[in-house]
Amino acid sequence: MNPLLTWKVHETLRAALGVGVAECSLDLNRSRTRVEVGATGWRWQGREFSWLERCNDRTIYYWTGTEFQPAARYTAALIKLVPTEWGPPTFEIDGIKMLPTAQVSPYEDARHKVTLIRPRGKVILDTCGGLGYFAACCLEGDAAQILSYEKNADVLWLRTLNPWSPAQSEDARLRLTHGDVTQHIESLPDRSVDAILHDPPRFGIAGELYSQAFYDQLARVLKPRGLLFHYTGSPNKLGSGRDVAREVQQRLGRAGFAAELSGDGVLARKR
Repeated sequence: MNPLLTWKVHETLRAALGVGVAECSLDLNRSRTRVEVGATGWRWQGREFSWLERCNDRTIYYWTGTEFQPAARYTAALIKLVPTEWGPPTFEIDGIKMLPTAQVSPYEDARHKVTLIRPRGKVILDTCGGLGYFAACCLEGDAAQILSYEKNADVLWLRTLNPWSPAQSEDARLRLTHGDVTQHIESLPDRSVDAILHDPPRFGIAGELYSQAFYDQLARVLKPRGLLFHYTGSPNKLGSGRDVAREVQQRLGRAGFAAELSGDGVLARKR
């Protein structure tokens, strides 16, 4: 395992200079470890690491093998892992936070939403994989299989750094596909999944994932009486008066779902 650094961990190590040893987490609170601390840097698992010259409190730093670098990439947009007080990180696209973190860990938030679709023994379609928290919680919940899709290669790269993200190689039940679910869903057979988790980016970024045509496809691949949870949040409601959750509820109804508002999303059952 390579270490991950946050500002809080870096400061914990700095504060232990007079003691010579610190106990902290180098994997975003998945575990605790002991680190030897010295004037020029710190030592862990027989390896030497220098102090960072600059450490930002909203950045996670990963070890490249020779130095620490921000867990971020810029291609079409700036995508970065962002630390949280809970341990499991969120991520941002051009400064827009993708997961709830204000009142609960994004991992615990995912766990709560996964319970709504009752994953045990089911084949689950995870439309927008992101950091994989839905998939991880489905695995915990004894799902039979998770069909997960993620369009963005940089997000998939973040998953390789994040110790809270599940790896396909570690559990054969997870089938992670790099691709656009709006295209791949057309190749899924009718009534082939038992439940669906749909956590798309906000409407302004990915309107096709809120379209009637896509909801019709979700209804097609879902078995009768199958459950769907659709995260919506309320990104536009306060500023424009637009109620995205209500619009989603109505479109899902036209697709053949009985849908109701549930927390920060819509819970629906295929009729």
